Amino acid sequence: MQQGLFGNESVAQNCIFCKIIAGKAPAHILYRDEQVLSFLDISPVSAGHTLIIPLKHHDNLFTLSGEEMTAVALHAKRLAPIIKRVSKAEGLAIHQLNGRAAGQTVFHYHMHLIPSHHGGPKLIHGRRPAAPSALAEIAADIRQALTKG
Repeated sequence: MQQGLFGNESVAQNCIFCKIIAGKAPAHILYRDEQVLSFLDISPVSAGHTLIIPLKHHDNLFTLSGEEMTAVALHAKRLAPIIKRVSKAEGLAIHQLNGRAAGQTVFHYHMHLIPSHHGGPKLIHGRRPAAPSALAEIAADIRQALTKG
């Protein structure tokens, strides 16, 4: 098996998140650097539901390096207050699932940042895709807030 940017290249070819990283699948990307990518969940629990992933493919945290885990966590710390502010949320849930039994549905390590509102759903996965225009609008707001700090 060839090792490259995505780790196991044969797995990466079928991974939707690897396709997003490679620019072969659409996404409302919020941020990208040498280690992580953040983008909006297309089936959000609430407006602003964001996913953070390492650029290198890992099915779950069990093969993730400490450096990659740190990069994801540090980006979450930077992005969380911005998402909370832009989405006007009263709270922010942060979830990370490992394996089918834990509820993981996409097998590329990822962290969920989910804006939460009193009386709103307490879910990890949304049930239906959001309107592309709504995703584009909140993505633009979050990207603008990220550039301001």
